[in-house]
Amino acid sequence: MEQKLEHKRHTLAHLLAAAVVQEYPHAILTLGPAIDNGFYYDIDFSAGTAPGDEDLKKIQKGMKKTLNGWKEFSHKEVSADEARELYKDNVYKTELINEIEAKGEVITLYTVGEGKNEFTDLCRGGHTENPSDEIDSSAFKLDKIAGAYWRGDEKNPMLTRIYGIAFDTKEELAAYELQMEEAKKRDHRKIGKELGLFSFSELVGPGLPLWSPKGTILRNEIDRFVTGLRKEKGYQLVTIPHIAKKALYETSGHWNKYSEDLFKVSAKEGDDAEEYVLKPMNCPCHTQIFDSVPRSYKEMPQRFAETTMVYRAEQSGELAGLTRVLSITQDDAHVFCRESQLKEEIEAIWDIVDAFYGKFGFELKVSLSFRDPENLEKYIGEQSVWDSSEATIKEIAEARGADFFVDPGEAAFYGPKLDFIANDSIGREHQVATIQLDRNLPERFDLTCVNESGEKERVVMIHAAIAGSLERFSAVLIEHLAGNFPLRFAPVQLAIIPVAEVHNQYAHEVYNTLKEAGFRVEIDDENESMGKKIRNAKKNKLPYFIVLGDKEVADKTVTLESRDTESNESLAIPDLLTKLTTENE
Repeated sequence: MEQKLEHKRHTLAHLLAAAVVQEYPHAILTLGPAIDNGFYYDIDFSAGTAPGDEDLKKIQKGMKKTLNGWKEFSHKEVSADEARELYKDNVYKTELINEIEAKGEVITLYTVGEGKNEFTDLCRGGHTENPSDEIDSSAFKLDKIAGAYWRGDEKNPMLTRIYGIAFDTKEELAAYELQMEEAKKRDHRKIGKELGLFSFSELVGPGLPLWSPKGTILRNEIDRFVTGLRKEKGYQLVTIPHIAKKALYETSGHWNKYSEDLFKVSAKEGDDAEEYVLKPMNCPCHTQIFDSVPRSYKEMPQRFAETTMVYRAEQSGELAGLTRVLSITQDDAHVFCRESQLKEEIEAIWDIVDAFYGKFGFELKVSLSFRDPENLEKYIGEQSVWDSSEATIKEIAEARGADFFVDPGEAAFYGPKLDFIANDSIGREHQVATIQLDRNLPERFDLTCVNESGEKERVVMIHAAIAGSLERFSAVLIEHLAGNFPLRFAPVQLAIIPVAEVHNQYAHEVYNTLKEAGFRVEIDDENESMGKKIRNAKKNKLPYFIVLGDKEVADKTVTLESRDTESNESLAIPDLLTKLTTENE
């Protein structure tokens, strides 16, 4: 986000808080950051009435009225005791003050406006210098109200989160709203239901999608595509269990980092029962496959791939369709290689990423996800190892001429990443594939190969996911294509529509020929009008449908109609098979 726009959005979060307090004096303010496309403020209304969506226009009107009197911000550094006295009736601000004091950081208060428009908030800064002049009142809008736990922890009080959207100009706001309207039409939950791809069951549990036969075809074809690209690069398939001992994740470091987010499983009842974990990731088990036999430098690199589910105990409020689930199907791979092979292996994975996303028409840019320099304690391993790994990642991105940016704080706890960002067909960004360089897990698991001198040599590990999560990628793909899947990925590829009952026999002959050739085809020989049958094929977003009447039966041809070009052509059966086979491949 451009800094100037970020400052506008942060200023608007303050403006929202000021308007809310004027309208709801009992409101207790907590936090209000700038976010992508806008801002929000989390507020505790437990002492009285809370606003609903119908109140947003009233609050927004108050914001615009207050904005006229906001000429400039002033800031003041205060002691922790002064800040606590000011916020003695606000447990949330007090908690923040105590944290800032514990870190030894400066506590600042920012004030803007005069008289009844004056507003002061605990803040680190980052505002527009003159809000009334710099912020276009027609370029922001309150969007929605949602619930949010304080600090994102479900053990904490539930707050009211008021969202706003904001841009530099009225035109940019209008364009964003148009994009959001299009996004609603393309919502994967809506299209997924219409096409019968997946469902959820309260009895099974939230965040646990159930894939229908059609949805399973889509998943399998995505996975088959990734597997084929990997096979060309020398990957071998492996299989691991869905549970593993707690000790495995203690060694890897995941237990210490994420134990609260893991599903625990007891082997038996009793005090001496071994504790197991539903696997949250596959890499620790893959290290044990590599380490199961001695490895010579002649065998390096070893490339393992597996598409399998992992399980993470997300908070129920964070679950959303296929984009945030408890059971995550990863097309996961791990390369164990020598230092001299590292760059070549990462380049090969990058080639797979480009090939995969290019086929679907995604444009990619790359985030170099590095350490947070202010919170180095979050990461395992020596700083010199991290420095080297981050430098290697950057060198590869530069040599490739990639469109990249550095994103501090987004590294995995064991190593830096190349995170790929896909732009979809309506201009939204999605984090998709990832390549992670890891010199720390090989150290923790003592992974080596024997080099040319007969000595043990530490190996390097690369983590790579192409689709990433099949659930999340399916959601992105559904919305990117609005459910209009390419022929290979369409759960049903063709429908055969006989014009009348007299044409049914020939329709079944064509149907059997296509089925034998491996195509996913349906025949609509119901006693319905042609118009309704064609509407059904279009509603189900089938890539093609075939119309068969007197002429087709006489000539032993088909009339093939295309979803994408809305054109039709007459083809002999062998020509039809050639055309579909070529497109499918």
